[in-house]
Amino acid sequence: MTYLKSFTAIAATALCLPAFAMGQSAVQADANEDGVLSLEEVQAVYPDVTAEQFASADLNGDGALEDAEVTAAQETGVMPAD
Repeated sequence: MTYLKSFTAIAATALCLPAFAMGQSAVQADANEDGVLSLEEVQAVYPDVTAEQFASADLNGDGALEDAEVTAAQETGVMPAD
């Protein structure tokens, strides 16, 4: 029984990690809860963000925005800050 409790706690923690890693506004925009933001997720919350702005915020070029990229984009004015 102890193994099951430990496994449950670890699984719950692992599933919540993407939410802890991202800022609150990014978590709200992350519709599929994968821990990163797609262009569609960003535009659902910030319709004025263009594909070009998204691409400039996507510093590693993987097609998704991680928490650090969202923070940098908000700090530089590329994306609105809540």
